[in-house]
Amino acid sequence: MTRLLAMLSLLVCASSAFADEACRKLQHLGDSYIVCTFDPAVDGIRLYEYDRTGKPYGSFRALENDLRNDRTYVRFAMNGGMYQEDQSPVGLYIENGKQLKAINTNTGWGNFHLLPNGVFYLLPSDKGMVAGVMESKAFVASGIKPFYATQSGPMLVIDGRLHPSLLVDSTSFKTRNGVGVTADNKVIFAISEGAVRFHDFATLFRDELGCANALFLDGSISSLDMPEWQQRDGLFPLGPIIAVTELLPG
Repeated sequence: MTRLLAMLSLLVCASSAFADEACRKLQHLGDSYIVCTFDPAVDGIRLYEYDRTGKPYGSFRALENDLRNDRTYVRFAMNGGMYQEDQSPVGLYIENGKQLKAINTNTGWGNFHLLPNGVFYLLPSDKGMVAGVMESKAFVASGIKPFYATQSGPMLVIDGRLHPSLLVDSTSFKTRNGVGVTADNKVIFAISEGAVRFHDFATLFRDELGCANALFLDGSISSLDMPEWQQRDGLFPLGPIIAVTELLPG
């Protein structure tokens, strides 16, 4: 019992210490979004796909339970890119500097192949991690070798311009989530609280959040894990997960 109380005390302290108001609710064009902003130079933004046994995590709960063995606390997590039926990534996936899946620039069916698609990446620098979102072919041409990367599609915003296929009068409404990066190296994650158009979601990143480049992560399976808000979505199995973590004190 004493040990259990000590662990609970650590979790309470951790939750209090990590309460930095990174997330907020925002209205855009009549729709509600949850928006979370992190600094990759100081915040522990990571990508996770497989657990210690080589099995896909598949859920936020499984990831949290595994990281707890290393005294690591999940502050925030979001589904991080499209995946196959076996939960493996559809496109490029790099974790801890190791490429587990090659980049995919093929044409095909579905949102991933609504070209151009893109890559969200994290690259080490002498000032900590630097983040970016880049169109896939430009990413290949750049020669960048990130420590973490996940590919998804379509791009929402490309160098300040909306993806040309995102129609202002589209009749496709779905829950959507995505990621963008600002000029001062802040990573912004957003998820709609209801069904929205691609076009409106893209203008959220460009016009409200100041992201010259932003990437769609997924639609109907969009999921969020925010312990401070007591929210952990678990309706759908997940592939890659983007998480922001901290070491537990003590």
